[in-house]
Amino acid sequence: MRTMQIAIDGPAAAGKSTVAKIVAEQLGFIYIDTGAMYRAATLKALTAGADLTDGEALSALLKNVDIRLEPGEQGQRVYLDGQDVTEEIRTDQVTKSVSEVAAHREIREQMVQLQKELAEGRGVVMDGRDIGTRVLQDAGLKVYMIASAEERAQRRFEENRTRGIRTPLDVLKMEIEKRDRMDSERKESPLVQAQDAVLIDTTSLTVPEVASRIIGLAKERLN
Repeated sequence: MRTMQIAIDGPAAAGKSTVAKIVAEQLGFIYIDTGAMYRAATLKALTAGADLTDGEALSALLKNVDIRLEPGEQGQRVYLDGQDVTEEIRTDQVTKSVSEVAAHREIREQMVQLQKELAEGRGVVMDGRDIGTRVLQDAGLKVYMIASAEERAQRRFEENRTRGIRTPLDVLKMEIEKRDRMDSERKESPLVQAQDAVLIDTTSLTVPEVASRIIGLAKERLN
């Protein structure tokens, strides 16, 4: 099978990463979790006690940061400066801060360049907020996944519960709606559907159903 680049965008907790992993595995492509990359950068800033409102200072801090994504027995592992931080980047503190860090132009420029390098000349599935509009503008398939805030809050609640995190459902819904506003209203690479992206509302769909639909679209274009 020939290779292609698949860009999957959408708001927080729309199911992008879960679906993207399945699509990549089924097609034999590389999965690149850009959200994990921004989370790793955020963890670095929080650990250093950096001012999250200062884009230039954050850029200087992250100038030589080493963020790597590697396959593991239980899925992709995230390494920050040589340390496995796969679990640490999913804490509440990182989740609440990542949109603020990602909003800075300097940070996005650094990350976008790294993401482009990771995808160059490879069959990849990449998910995030600006993949189809900024990172992989020439992707062979672009998908924009959405779901209601209520459904996304429920998904995040279940995900947190498996990690032992007990955040009330109403608080999660409020946090997701706040992140939606931050992501869509930021000046640098706001969350928006690419004009040539296929819209998929996942509210009433299962993960396998969404993955199957995207795989079908990919195979149509590859053939």
